[in-house]
Amino acid sequence: MALSVAAGTGSISVGGLGAGSAELGSAEVGSGGSARLGPRKAEGQKAARKGDTQAAWQRMGMRQLKRTARQQAECVAVSFGEVRDFFTRNRCTSLERVLFAVTDGAGNVAVVSVVWVGLASTGDARAFESVMKRQGSGDIHPLGAAVLGLADIRFTGLRYGSDRTGKRVTIAEAETATGQVDHDTLDALAEVAAHLPPV
Repeated sequence: MALSVAAGTGSISVGGLGAGSAELGSAEVGSGGSARLGPRKAEGQKAARKGDTQAAWQRMGMRQLKRTARQQAECVAVSFGEVRDFFTRNRCTSLERVLFAVTDGAGNVAVVSVVWVGLASTGDARAFESVMKRQGSGDIHPLGAAVLGLADIRFTGLRYGSDRTGKRVTIAEAETATGQVDHDTLDALAEVAAHLPPV
């Protein structure tokens, strides 16, 4: 399995995918359905809280292919909808974004976007998390869209996880890049990623 970014184009390609790719969640990750996914998710969240990204993905039956990160302080410019409106009224103090590409080793690749937002107060953090949890309220543009040219991957917010610690809110979303990654697994990946510490 190879993941590469074409120089100067910003396009992403995933190679080494064979016809024998299996749906994530069938044998290795979720055999037995959601009942087996729950304990893996809990173990992944525990590893994520410790800052062990590789172990977090491994608990989910995945391994990391690529990671791209960017730090900035301007939240209004990279957000839209009610989320952008929130930032015009409430200053963010920091913004860190990272994009992970992870695979199950059977040709299925998921892309996980994680955003850490620092706010001026814990009250602002609570209010921001409340806005983010409402489907259709807007979003912060995932890093992948701008940095890796992932125009064909649209983050819908349907596979979502969040965590709030003091003045910081972590938002994670996951989508399929190639192959077949089921909804429950994508949702669990986002919920695990929401517990990762900032980059």
